[in-house]
Amino acid sequence: MNGVLGHGGVLVALAGALVALGMLVGGLVLHRRAVGSWQAPATGRAGSLLRRASRLSVVCLVGALVATFAMERALLTHDFSLAFVAANNSRETPLLYDITGMWSALQGSILLWGLILTAYVALVVRRFRDRCADPMVAWALVVCLATVVFFFALMLGPADPFAATRGPVPANGAGPNPLLQDNTLIAFHPVLLYSGFVGFTVPFAFALAALVTGRVGEGWLADTRRFTFVAWACLTVGIALGAWWSYQVSGWGGYWSWDPVENAALIPWLTGTAYLHSVLVQERRGLLRIWNLSLIVATFALTILGTFLTRSGITQSVHTFTASGVGPALLAFFAAAVAAGVGLIGWRGDRLASPGTIDSPVSREGAFLVNNLLFAAFALVVLLGTVFPLLVQATSGAAITIGRPYFDAFSVPLGLALLFFMAVAPALPWRSAGEKLLRERVALPAWAGVATLVGCVAAGLRGLTPLAAFGLGAFAGAAALRQLVLAAVAARRHGLAFWRGVLGRANGGMVAHLGVVVIGVGLAAATSFGHSARLTLAAGRPVVFDGHRLELLAVRTFATPRRSGDEAVIRVDHGTFRPAIDVFRGDTQGVATPSVDSGLVDDVYLAAGGSLTAGRHASATIDVFVQPLVLWLWVGAGLIAGGALLAAAPGRRRRPTDRSSVPMPVLARGGGPEPVGARR
Repeated sequence: MNGVLGHGGVLVALAGALVALGMLVGGLVLHRRAVGSWQAPATGRAGSLLRRASRLSVVCLVGALVATFAMERALLTHDFSLAFVAANNSRETPLLYDITGMWSALQGSILLWGLILTAYVALVVRRFRDRCADPMVAWALVVCLATVVFFFALMLGPADPFAATRGPVPANGAGPNPLLQDNTLIAFHPVLLYSGFVGFTVPFAFALAALVTGRVGEGWLADTRRFTFVAWACLTVGIALGAWWSYQVSGWGGYWSWDPVENAALIPWLTGTAYLHSVLVQERRGLLRIWNLSLIVATFALTILGTFLTRSGITQSVHTFTASGVGPALLAFFAAAVAAGVGLIGWRGDRLASPGTIDSPVSREGAFLVNNLLFAAFALVVLLGTVFPLLVQATSGAAITIGRPYFDAFSVPLGLALLFFMAVAPALPWRSAGEKLLRERVALPAWAGVATLVGCVAAGLRGLTPLAAFGLGAFAGAAALRQLVLAAVAARRHGLAFWRGVLGRANGGMVAHLGVVVIGVGLAAATSFGHSARLTLAAGRPVVFDGHRLELLAVRTFATPRRSGDEAVIRVDHGTFRPAIDVFRGDTQGVATPSVDSGLVDDVYLAAGGSLTAGRHASATIDVFVQPLVLWLWVGAGLIAGGALLAAAPGRRRRPTDRSSVPMPVLARGGGPEPVGARR
């Protein structure tokens, strides 16, 4: 029953996408033949086809919801007649992990991807319901629906989540991977990460639509602004939750190891961040059109590459799934996305010339350009370090590893440079900056940075990298706070509430900058001033390590239907914590489950590093990590996400002056961007 219902949902989504895609292409061809250009909305039969196709595309979401319902029903009822359920579920699996089991392995994760993708398509149809006959919107839907076709076709082929179990149906399943049933973050991290990855489909689709129609001005940027902010915020929080999850369950005391799959999520985040900054220059000055198109094409393509790295089995990581047949298809789709983007940019090259140039390097657009070059260099460094070992293995068969020293050697100076430009760029005016104006805007934040640096040295802190990070962090943080205070004062002057004053892209960006500063300072402190040791604790014999008192109270053995193992009960200062070695049902190897005493100043991280001996003379070998300011990494990520949502909210912002991406009849009835300086 579940298999039939699931396959039916997949077929409905695929058929709906194919039919809507055919109708869109047919309507666009008719419109082109009748009018000869893409500037005006389609009318007559062509317009009718485009409007009906837009409405029909929502059927894809219905099919995805039916397939998702069937999968969740199969997991909750332990329907082991489905191979996916038998491999990733058991009767002892708790309810939460029954639900999250859908994205605990390859086929179910592709289904989640399809569900989120069709939801974005439905949102696009809803957002542009008054512009369904606009060729720009129609071409964007063509790209979106082509992506839907690809992913749902995978679900009928190498990534079928509803394939039947071969042989006799087992009485019980194998259960999820132990690392995927030991922390509630499994319910949030993959969903948010996929929402970020998939969300970049929308600006990519409109970028291709702008190139196809020749309406390559700034209007398509305004059309996709909120989609881009939401996707970026989801990806940011998804990456942060992934780091937090790794920190809480992996037992090695870290949160980022430059793992290939971690990098696969970071690379599109870097290019997406560069894109968010770069569009400001295009909307205000009409510059960097090719650069922005290239960035969004690269960001979408890199999400597909990240999917390939995670789901093809080509990389070895605790994050990846087993080898599968989806690898070649994903790689082909990645190549098609790159070819389409690069080909269309080359084809429209004569229309992409900017109407002006950067007047002065000491200007906001000049600083943004340098900022973007740094982000692009960062992404390239991480991409090369991630892909190069795979290329070497594919060409020569040799296995090489590029580890932390390579990534740290490049990421530290690039990160410090980005902190500097984060402070300077918002303070610079457009076009050019006079010495007096620059001094007025930068002086106070600069003095804050200097004072912080002097204070750190006076407190006995040493080390070039952490001191530079603290000083530049204070510089950038003070610059962001200055902008927010000025916005609040201006709002009060106009009789607006404070919260109204901080809405909008500029102020949301400053809140996000504060989040980046908090993360930068936290990273510098944790990596530079952390301490670790392997301690053997005996009951009744307290040990003091790095200012914290640790005392072993007992070692206990436990057993439940789902797992068994040993845990050490340890008092740390005034709290009690239980690092354990767990053996999950169906698995023979123990998994170290850490316990963390998290505080505002530092974290004490405990993981079972050796034997745990119970009894009268209990003892435990424990890995202890004391790391300053780790908690602030997660706080910073929350600030970044909050800033992105503030930036996406309606506020007092300028509108693009170039409206070449919106046909004039649409502008006349209020369907396009508002005039410069207008408010929502």
